[in-house]
Amino acid sequence: MKNLKKMVELDSKEITLPDTTYIRDIEGRVFQGIVLRCLDKIEGIGFICGTLIDSILGREAEKIKGIYVEQDQKNHSIFIKVEVNIKYGISIPEKSEEIQNKIIEEITNLTGLHVSGVHVIFKDLIAEKKEEEQEIVS
Repeated sequence: MKNLKKMVELDSKEITLPDTTYIRDIEGRVFQGIVLRCLDKIEGIGFICGTLIDSILGREAEKIKGIYVEQDQKNHSIFIKVEVNIKYGISIPEKSEEIQNKIIEEITNLTGLHVSGVHVIFKDLIAEKKEEEQEIVS
């Protein structure tokens, strides 16, 4: 009975509740989709295409080729590695900075997560004929 009286006498202002923790899980494919849309808006670059073996084995359905995402749940941040082809004659440092800035801006705006880094790897040069073929594939 004494415990009941203590509970009744307790002022609600004296109770400290823990902060609410919000948990959200975002799959890697979501980040890949965001990055893919960012890259699609950038002139002078092309995507890495899968091989015939990839399409036969159905690998392209599992993962978007050339876009890799690492999530750090503890720090609520992500790291992205992007592999692209670039058109001959375009400044690689300038294009790399453009790609990084667009990806960071979009992911931060859409997910609220911190982007710890964007590693851009230029895999190949796009020649004039290759560029036309890649536009048809895209």
